[in-house]
Amino acid sequence: MRLKDKVAIVTGGGSGFGEGIVRKFVAEGAKVIVADRDAQAAERVAASLGSAARAVTADVTVDADVARMVKSAEQFGALDILVNNAGIGHVPQALEAVDEKLFDHVLAVNVKSIYLTARHVVPLFKARKKGAILNIASTAGVSPRPNLTWYNSSKGWVITATRSMAVELAPSGIRVNALNPVAGETPLLKTFMGADTPEVRARFLSTIPLGRFSTPEDIANASAFLCSDEASMITGVAVEVDGGRCI
Repeated sequence: MRLKDKVAIVTGGGSGFGEGIVRKFVAEGAKVIVADRDAQAAERVAASLGSAARAVTADVTVDADVARMVKSAEQFGALDILVNNAGIGHVPQALEAVDEKLFDHVLAVNVKSIYLTARHVVPLFKARKKGAILNIASTAGVSPRPNLTWYNSSKGWVITATRSMAVELAPSGIRVNALNPVAGETPLLKTFMGADTPEVRARFLSTIPLGRFSTPEDIANASAFLCSDEASMITGVAVEVDGGRCI
């Protein structure tokens, strides 16, 4: 129960890593706002967890949605934890082939969303002199693969933003950390690999020393620790949960 009586928001909480984080947080005693653009997905996850979770439909690239999402946490009490998990990728392709619309969308979801949530959450945390923010980045921001240049760059931004936020917000008692997952068994896996065939999987897995993809449980376990009081002296780190991919 390392998150007992904590109140958290998890964006992109309706599937994949986000769903895993939501379920782990509830198991550890937290009350959680399950935020997702997909209303049905958010409702499915929240309904399965009873009174400890509430679904909120929100597009994290829209300021009004983010404001409403943060406000909704008040039903559980004062907010303690924000997990910026919502993110998207794109099919592997030459950097010059990515059209402007897709580029803007990747940057809006992976980058602008963190700016927007910070604008609404940081003042609350400053007022309480405490709070934990966790940004889900990627190994792509540390060890980029070809043909994912703009996705790689967006996750590199997340890592730098995490470190800068940590330095600026530390005097206010706010910790900011990141996780760098390797590709996992989530709905985004096919997007990152370009195709999901035994051959493509084998080639990708050959780059991960531990020989398997990450799971929502892997990311959830690391998230619970970094957002708990056990990690009270840890801020500004970007922890690889990658089976050795970035060694």
